[in-house]
Amino acid sequence: MSDSISSILSQIRSYQSQVNQSSVGPAGDVARASDIQGLLGNQGTAGTQAPSFSDTLRGAISGVNDTQQKAGDLAKAFELGDPRADLAKVMLAAQQSQVAFRATVEVRNRLVQAYQDVMNMPL
Repeated sequence: MSDSISSILSQIRSYQSQVNQSSVGPAGDVARASDIQGLLGNQGTAGTQAPSFSDTLRGAISGVNDTQQKAGDLAKAFELGDPRADLAKVMLAAQQSQVAFRATVEVRNRLVQAYQDVMNMPL
């Protein structure tokens, strides 16, 4: 049980470190860590309290939702013949949204499993 919780925490930390690094956004522009700050809250700010787990999870889910909406908008623009939306950008955005969604589902599955392990512990 302890190993599964440690595994979940390490995956969340690695996801957060990946988000903090500069990455290419769905539209091809470079996303800075300050653009993604809503996903992680104000961690590391001196004198402030770290966000709660629910705030972090809510921010991560809204970030995945934003990624999926941007990918959908880019695909729609490509279908309508917008010259700024080329096939490579559309495919990259679709893959990024798919990876983000799969990671979210995996975190959810691990959290449910950890909750079930805790609930099944003998008193």
